[in-house]
Amino acid sequence: MHRSSDRSKLFTRRAAVLGSGKLVLLSALVGRMYYLQVVEAPRFKTMAEENRISIRLLPPPRGKIVDRFGEELAVNEQNYRVIITAEDTNGNPKGTLDTLGQIIEISEKEKKKILKEIKRKRSFVPVTVRENLTWEEVAQIEVNTPDLPGSEIDVGQTRHYPKGSYSAHVLGYVASVTERDAKDDPLLELPGFRIGKSGIEKLHDLKLRGTGGTSQVEVNALGRVIQEVQRQEGEPGAEVMLTLDAGLQQMVSERLGEEAAAAVVMDIHTGDVLSMVSSPNYDPNAFNRGLSHKEWQDLITNPRGPLTNKAIAGQYAPGSTFKMIVALAALEKGVITPSQEIFCSGHMELGNARFHCWKRGGHGKVNMVGAHMHSCDIYFYEIAKRVGINRIHDMAIRLGIGEKTGLDLPGEHSGLMPSRDWKLATIGAPWQGGETLITGIGQGYVLATPLQLAVMASRIASGKNVVPHLTRKITTSDGVEIPARTEFDSLGISHNHLKIVQSGMNAVTNIPGGTAYRSRIKEPEFAMAGKTGTAQVRRITKAERDNRVLKNNELPWELRDHALFVGFAPYDNPRYAASVVVEHGGSGSHTAAPVVRDILLEAQRRESARGELLSAPKKVKKDEGEA
Repeated sequence: MHRSSDRSKLFTRRAAVLGSGKLVLLSALVGRMYYLQVVEAPRFKTMAEENRISIRLLPPPRGKIVDRFGEELAVNEQNYRVIITAEDTNGNPKGTLDTLGQIIEISEKEKKKILKEIKRKRSFVPVTVRENLTWEEVAQIEVNTPDLPGSEIDVGQTRHYPKGSYSAHVLGYVASVTERDAKDDPLLELPGFRIGKSGIEKLHDLKLRGTGGTSQVEVNALGRVIQEVQRQEGEPGAEVMLTLDAGLQQMVSERLGEEAAAAVVMDIHTGDVLSMVSSPNYDPNAFNRGLSHKEWQDLITNPRGPLTNKAIAGQYAPGSTFKMIVALAALEKGVITPSQEIFCSGHMELGNARFHCWKRGGHGKVNMVGAHMHSCDIYFYEIAKRVGINRIHDMAIRLGIGEKTGLDLPGEHSGLMPSRDWKLATIGAPWQGGETLITGIGQGYVLATPLQLAVMASRIASGKNVVPHLTRKITTSDGVEIPARTEFDSLGISHNHLKIVQSGMNAVTNIPGGTAYRSRIKEPEFAMAGKTGTAQVRRITKAERDNRVLKNNELPWELRDHALFVGFAPYDNPRYAASVVVEHGGSGSHTAAPVVRDILLEAQRRESARGELLSAPKKVKKDEGEA
């Protein structure tokens, strides 16, 4: 009996302990359930929503680029592309890519590049496989979707240049984001997103990009989109209006043809660049669709340099187009008067060296206007010797030679204007007197870009410190406009001195015997003034001078002289300035001058037809000696 009682007590005690344990566990479970379902409910609700709702970034439309009259130069077109998302390929992006390669053409090199891009990016970021798909290719891919895990057709936009190659070097082009590009914008992670790589597209890339939007889509457990829940559009990129005249740009491009050449046309009062052409050019649309290896090799191996914007990056000896600078330096220093004559016998001596005029036998006695008209080398040798290299240097810098002009376009080169200090610091040798003479005719160390030559002509014609620019205004989505600068300071050069040089340039084109008289504009109201230039690219030996100097057409193309011409028009009331450089074109009077004539005539006719020529500021007559 006693033992039975002890067992009963022991059982009761164990049951109580067990029950207490169960009660504790039940309380903990209830507490945990309360914590998860009540306290943590908002967090789990958010997590569930995040699994159900996928937020995707939407690329904004890239801003348009238009000419001064609103004609479209760069726009967007619909683009069908196929993309692959690595995390949706069941861990086998290569398999999906191989299957896709049986439907559309994908080279082994392209596959390696795509797989490298997939590894570089996060697994949920889509990677573009092919763009600009045809309807047939889209249909084939859609039909085979079950066999292509992780792939899908994406509809986006691609850049299109309606004018093709005519403005390629100014507009530049867009291309895919690379590892070297700064990842400062989430948009750069989007498949197929393109950024400006050169030209205006690069300069204003951030403004042209716009701001991305977002799309909230509901997805199922497999990640397939069920419906779009919410959409917020981004802001489209700004519209960039350029100073270019698309019609004039096309005309200049066609006029240069396939020559290795460059041309610039400016409004001398506003600094507007109405046309800037580098030839030969390229089609920027080809960079959007993707260049083949052969196309790229053809571009980079072409000796005429189609990828180089010669207007701002081509550096050439200015030849006789530099002579106006020497004349202005001499007038300012007072080493010669406009009417004072210098005798040209065809050559002159300096020490043991002989310096030749381009005209065998010489020009006889010439004054300053006549020296410009006949482009007499001996005259400018002599006044260069009198004025000295440093004063020539200073005048050249004032007129835009030897320094970047400040144009709003990437890739501008500075050219070169030598001085005594420059030679000593760069070459380690003192300046020689003979170097001053050859600088006086725009040879030697002097280098200028076609843009600088157009700026020089603009400043001589206007007397103002004209600064070129390409951007007329930028209009954002909220309508804000950024106007370009239109007011320029005086150069501080005597009006009378400028008038003498302008008269010399007028004699070049409008007086019989002038080096470009045959290329004059015959309509008096459109008459131009200008200066020819022929820059040697080889040294003529004494033996050749003693016998016969070979003509340009007797030489290989790469040894022929460069042909140059600068001019402004109309002469009586200047409005436009232009420069043309034709690489290895031979004589400036025969090759470059007719091109500038046609360009300036077209520019005046186009603006006159719109009534703008009549609104050009009138020249104000200044007192004798006024700066």
